[in-house]
Amino acid sequence: MQEEDIRDVSAVRVKGWQTAYPGMVPQDYLDALTVAEDARMRRDMFARSTGSVVNLVAEADGAVVGWAALGPSKEENRNPQDGELLALYAAPDRLGTGVGKALMQQTLVAARERSFHRLVLWVIAANTRARRFYERGGFVLDGCSADWSVNGTVVPEVRYCKDLAPPNLRG
Repeated sequence: MQEEDIRDVSAVRVKGWQTAYPGMVPQDYLDALTVAEDARMRRDMFARSTGSVVNLVAEADGAVVGWAALGPSKEENRNPQDGELLALYAAPDRLGTGVGKALMQQTLVAARERSFHRLVLWVIAANTRARRFYERGGFVLDGCSADWSVNGTVVPEVRYCKDLAPPNLRG
C-alpha cells in the first residue's frame, strides 16, 4: 500500500464493515463510520509506521478493490514467530470474485517471508461468511474467544490459526 491508496483502502474498509456487520455490530456504530475519519486515522498510522505491519492492496483497472494487513501477533503471550492477519477486506461488489483469495495468498507469502511459523486472526463469531472463507483457506478454530465491547454491546470474537512452519524432513 502506498500513501495515495489510503483513501481507497478506507472506502473498502468502511463499506466492508457497513455491508458485512449489520446485526453483528450495533447499527449506530456502523452508521457513524466515515471514509474521511478512517482515512485520517490510517494516515496517522502510516506516518508512524515502523514497518512491522505490511499493508497489501488488490487493484483492478487501477482501482483498489481489496486490502489486507499483516503484522506480528498482538497477543500478550505470543511467540515471536506468530504473525497476525490484522485485516482482510474485499470491496462489497467484489465478494466472491477471488479478490479475497488473492489477498490471502499474498498475505501468506508475506508471512513466510517474515519467518512467521503461525498466523492467527480474530473474526466476529457471527460472521459465518468470513469464517467459511478462512476455513477454506486452512485456518482452524483454536478454542480462544474474546468479547469486544462496541457502544455497550458485547460482540463475541473467535480466533483462528494456521500453521506456516515447514514440515520437519528426516531422511
